[in-house]
Amino acid sequence: MVQHPVPPGGRFDGALHRLAVRVYHEDTDATGRAYHGAYLRWFERARSDILDLLGIDQRKAIEAGEGFYVVSDVSLRYRAPALLGDIVVIETACEFARAASSRMIQTAVQDGVTLCEANVRVGFVGPDGKPKAQPLAWRNAFASIISDTERK
Repeated sequence: MVQHPVPPGGRFDGALHRLAVRVYHEDTDATGRAYHGAYLRWFERARSDILDLLGIDQRKAIEAGEGFYVVSDVSLRYRAPALLGDIVVIETACEFARAASSRMIQTAVQDGVTLCEANVRVGFVGPDGKPKAQPLAWRNAFASIISDTERK
């Protein structure tokens, strides 16, 4: 029997989630520096990994017509480039999780150097595209990872 590899996943360190990504050629521009859009993909992968670790099945919710997550607002600040072959760690902290939205603070770090910072607001919407309350179990899962400094 052939055992196929599985993609690497992240992990929680308390409320902070960390996911390592490698900078591949497809992520770079002609100078070997990570293209600005690569950070958005890496941040999205980290948020998806968080949902998986919290037991939130996005696909099942979409297929059942319950709803799905959309990015409603994102701001990025680029500080230093990631280079071809680098290992970059995406750190994600959940600032808040409300009925229909949450805010994530994400940072791309390489050897202790901050490369990019993102402030991301994610909304939960129904099949009609209008804001909708997330399932209560999902809100409770998010409550478990809200940074202690941000709890109100």
